[in-house]
Amino acid sequence: MKAKKSFGQHFLIDNDAVAEIVKNFNALNKTTNALEVGPGMGVLTKLLYESYPNMVAVEADKDMTAYLRKNFIRLNLTEGDFLKEDIKNLMGDQPFGLVGNFPYNISSQIVFKMLENKDLIPVMVGMFQKEMADRIIAPPGSKTYGVISVLTQAYYEGTLLLNLKPSAFDPPPKVDSAVIALIRKPNPPKDYNEALFKEIVKTTFNQRRKMIRNTLKNYLPDHLLQDTFFHKRPETLSLDEFIQLTKTIKEHEP
Repeated sequence: MKAKKSFGQHFLIDNDAVAEIVKNFNALNKTTNALEVGPGMGVLTKLLYESYPNMVAVEADKDMTAYLRKNFIRLNLTEGDFLKEDIKNLMGDQPFGLVGNFPYNISSQIVFKMLENKDLIPVMVGMFQKEMADRIIAPPGSKTYGVISVLTQAYYEGTLLLNLKPSAFDPPPKVDSAVIALIRKPNPPKDYNEALFKEIVKTTFNQRRKMIRNTLKNYLPDHLLQDTFFHKRPETLSLDEFIQLTKTIKEHEP
């Protein structure tokens, strides 16, 4: 069966990589549930199902769902767009691990959907375009550090598990790929306004070349913006500094 560009499909054909992904997921997932996004022809599914017989898989491609239903008769399979699915309808109120060889064209959106449902998802192991994987786990000060880095790291610790060349896939993508794990922090900070935090992160990185005193003019009085802290650019700010910045702005709201 041929991969479809419209679904961003690149089938993983490296059996060692498949085994490594599932081994890591099984070791990190402390729940008894799993949700696989984009199972395709089921190379991960086959191994995952051995440990998670009640797992759920979500596949948008009708041809793939037909194949999966034929070859995985008992699999709890939903045909649809994961981004449009209600997580609680799929998984109920039970925590679960999120896993998949994610379609690269929606991989960042999958992460943001995970963040929206973070209370139910203690771990994620996923395949990404390497550039995106690097962005998600990038430290402050790096060129790849940005919105998705800060918002993800507010709740999850990221780890690089595998780097893969295009030859590990059929058809080969034009980019390198990477598998990362995201493990939810046991005690993330909660004493700040999360909606405002998200807004501030996006606002500052929207003009990442500018000093934050220029991008935050509408949030703080001018005399505060003269402090040397506000001469920084967003890519140099740590998570803790973004949280403290959010608190400061909240304190000065009219």
